[in-house]
Amino acid sequence: MIKKISLLFLLLIGLQNIHSQGIFTKERLVNRENHDKKKYRWGYYLGINSLDFKIDYEEDRSELEVSKQDIVTNKQIGFNVGLIGNLRLNDFIDLRTEPGVIFNTRTLFFPNIENPRKSQNTRELQTTAVHIPVLIKISTKRLNNFKPFIVGGVSTSINLSSNEDNPDDNSVGEFRMKSNLLNYELGFGIDFFLPYFKFTPSIRGVFSTTNELVEDNAENLPSPYTSPINKLSTRGIFINFTFQ
Repeated sequence: MIKKISLLFLLLIGLQNIHSQGIFTKERLVNRENHDKKKYRWGYYLGINSLDFKIDYEEDRSELEVSKQDIVTNKQIGFNVGLIGNLRLNDFIDLRTEPGVIFNTRTLFFPNIENPRKSQNTRELQTTAVHIPVLIKISTKRLNNFKPFIVGGVSTSINLSSNEDNPDDNSVGEFRMKSNLLNYELGFGIDFFLPYFKFTPSIRGVFSTTNELVEDNAENLPSPYTSPINKLSTRGIFINFTFQ
């Protein structure tokens, strides 16, 4: 995913070089010419997301008497909604925050658990999270009525659907995860200046640095659900559509 975002960054630099050569400099009607000169700007966004897990396994899983088949994440498309606060630092750099709410559902499939009941092989994990990023947005020079940019920073997510404090574990069907996550983010987008507002589609990778796994209770260890896992971390792609 990082390689793909790096290629997009190179594309952004290419667009800036094309502009410097005058290909996009043909004079046109300029929409909202002074929009980005405001020190503070506000807006909102709607979007979709796809969340996955990065799973690091324990080096030795033989004591669990299971094969080394990997756990599978079945993903669904979720959605995001939130607000935008933007502070202009100069013509090319902005500091911004985008507090919002994320909705998604993921299902973990454990191929090593032999049980005639399908419910024992799967765990459905709901995510309803408050997501608060602090980002640096670096833009190119405006190209008539659009302006490419890259964006990156850090964020925290608070999963309101988490069952971290639940005393029950996988012995009764509860796969527990931590509520508070720390992430880093990297993405790119294009500002389109329309006659009445600025519209911005963007794509961003979000990578958790937190080990979200809560081990099963001591009396149920080794657990075929949690003992093979050394670290479980969220990673995802957000596609947002911003209106300012």
